[in-house]
Amino acid sequence: MKLTLNGLKDTAAWNAAGIILPSYDVEKVAADTRKSPVWVHFGAGNIFRIFIGGLADRLIRQGAADKGITCVETFDFDVVDKIYKPYDNLVLAVTLKADASTEKQVIGSLTEAIKAISGDPQQWNRLKEIFVNPGLQMISFTITEKGYALSGPDGNYFPFIQADIDNGPEKPGSAMAVVCALLLERYKAGKLPLAVVSMDNCSHNGEKLQHSILTMAKEWEKKGFAEAGFVEYLSDESLITFPWSMIDKITPRPADSVCEELKKLGVEEIEPVITSKRTYIAPFVNAEGPQYLVVEDKFPNGRPALEKAGVYMTDRDTVNKVERMKVTTCLNPLHTALAVYGCVLGYTLIADEMKDPQLNKLVHEIGPVEGMPVVTDPGILSPQAFVDEVINVRIPNPFMPDTPQRIATDTSQKVGIRYGETIKSYVEKYGDAKKLKAIPLAIAGWCRYLLGVNDKGEPFELSADPMLPELTAKLAGIELGRPETYKGQLKEILSNANIFGIDLYKAGIGDQIEALFLEEIAGPGAVREVLKKYMA
Repeated sequence: MKLTLNGLKDTAAWNAAGIILPSYDVEKVAADTRKSPVWVHFGAGNIFRIFIGGLADRLIRQGAADKGITCVETFDFDVVDKIYKPYDNLVLAVTLKADASTEKQVIGSLTEAIKAISGDPQQWNRLKEIFVNPGLQMISFTITEKGYALSGPDGNYFPFIQADIDNGPEKPGSAMAVVCALLLERYKAGKLPLAVVSMDNCSHNGEKLQHSILTMAKEWEKKGFAEAGFVEYLSDESLITFPWSMIDKITPRPADSVCEELKKLGVEEIEPVITSKRTYIAPFVNAEGPQYLVVEDKFPNGRPALEKAGVYMTDRDTVNKVERMKVTTCLNPLHTALAVYGCVLGYTLIADEMKDPQLNKLVHEIGPVEGMPVVTDPGILSPQAFVDEVINVRIPNPFMPDTPQRIATDTSQKVGIRYGETIKSYVEKYGDAKKLKAIPLAIAGWCRYLLGVNDKGEPFELSADPMLPELTAKLAGIELGRPETYKGQLKEILSNANIFGIDLYKAGIGDQIEALFLEEIAGPGAVREVLKKYMA
């Protein structure tokens, strides 16, 4: 049983293993797509393969589409050579269920894999050929938020971006320059329409993508690489759109347990590989079952029937509301609370924290109790149903190998949206945020975490965070077991509206957080005692 087109011909063996095979002619779909592509995706990694690829696969199975997706890799070209080509672009998708069972299916909708290398004439000319095809309807992205970044904190372009600006559209290197160069080809072919859709997990993703592409185009125009009409073309929403979206599906790295299960079933050559760019990737992808994709329905050249695969097609305001619901109430604030307390209490798996009665109560209080009265209801998804699924199905899933240490990364950049927005809503609704109890406890937990000492009094390594040097410096002198060493060191942090979006003292909860923090530094075991006291 090999994951290749030839290997799939032994249908009896795959069926006996309980692995669902494509119900359509994979080779015909691939040939038809190569002839007239409708959907190109940049970023050929795991969430794309199982989620976005899975959507296209479902449409083809239903007869709602007859074309797949053309995959383009802009960063790690080993992925094409080691994961796509040897397996005829097939993906073995494994859904990890909370009851310890798995659902296994071969996805055949990824029809072509191309490396975005402008220095390789074969690959580059193929991309140009695709982009001048009038039938192309959409290009989408999962390249992470970093893929859209053009400049550093100092406002200057990164050297590789400056090189792309200076070299022009014939020799692009970065993802944004590559896409801008290909859109220039589409412009020159007759100002053909297209939707340019970010599906990355970041706020206002379409806006970020649009800004980067337009910036590159304007720089090229200044240097004479592109005519003025190109920027006008990219700015004309009747021709080019940058729809916003919200994506949500936990897709961890390939699990050893899944690999062993597949091998026992008889699937060969399925082991993960580590690429030269340190990507850990396998012919299979494992992920949770729940998934959400909400997309602004703005496609000037038509689009696949995405709604038939479970995608919510809506307007920009609704996309924004769904994202706000997830990030401020129903998922992200719960994750952050579990992350900081998990590190202090010695947990290494988020799912295990949900078995902890106090931590379980804490996330219930933060989301359903405190967040829900001021949640932004998007109308198309029930916030209550969403948060119930998060708390009862998604976070407790033992097959989701997410660690508090990973989720605690960059917390200073997250607390403003994850807690600050709810705090501001309370101030607006009630005059202050004094009704809140669990969110102040979560913030106190973050401050306690920043001491880098666990609840037993042992040091631990803090997760990466750009503000770590500044924050830990402010807490200098505070010692566990010696509350008298606290001399107001938190005040500068809690009053910093750049961190929380609001001065927490003006919101009426700064003193409360300080008092909780004082209790948590009383000595070893104090964090647990505080959680027991307030989350009884």
